[in-house]
Amino acid sequence: MGNNKNIAFWVILFLLMIALFNIFNGGGSTTNATQVSFSEFLDSVDAGQVDAVTLDGEKIYIRSGSNNFTTIQPRDAEILPILRDAGVAIDASAQEQSGIMSMLGVWLPFILLIGVWIFFMNRMQGGGKGGAMSFGKSKAKMLTEKQGKVTLTMLPVLTKPKKSSKKSLNS
Repeated sequence: MGNNKNIAFWVILFLLMIALFNIFNGGGSTTNATQVSFSEFLDSVDAGQVDAVTLDGEKIYIRSGSNNFTTIQPRDAEILPILRDAGVAIDASAQEQSGIMSMLGVWLPFILLIGVWIFFMNRMQGGGKGGAMSFGKSKAKMLTEKQGKVTLTMLPVLTKPKKSSKKSLNS
């Protein structure tokens, strides 16, 4: 029964984190641009429907009237001569971030937070050396009767009484 509660807790926590990620990420796009294919983009340029483009690494941001679109530029596509011949305003900017770096920037805080949380949960359950609140606890060991039994033969004072103690008892 306890194991089912533990699994349910982790599943709910995972779903909650995904929901929070989707809320704060905003669906993955920072602009209100719709994705179009590269061939549709070239057809729009040939038809004269494209006003301006912004080249950002492999991504192309397209402004056509009041609409905004995005597309991905293939590696070997020579797009600049086509855009210049069509009279499209071209703006180029450095690539913001690679896909791996942006993914790492999004997921690393979550992974770190989960790792620290699991570490502390493990320590609180007695795993590792000590526990989460182990400071200030006594390291004294309990003695059993076998270990803690003291006999009169173990005490040298009782086996050989001193003369001074006899005098004090007689007086």
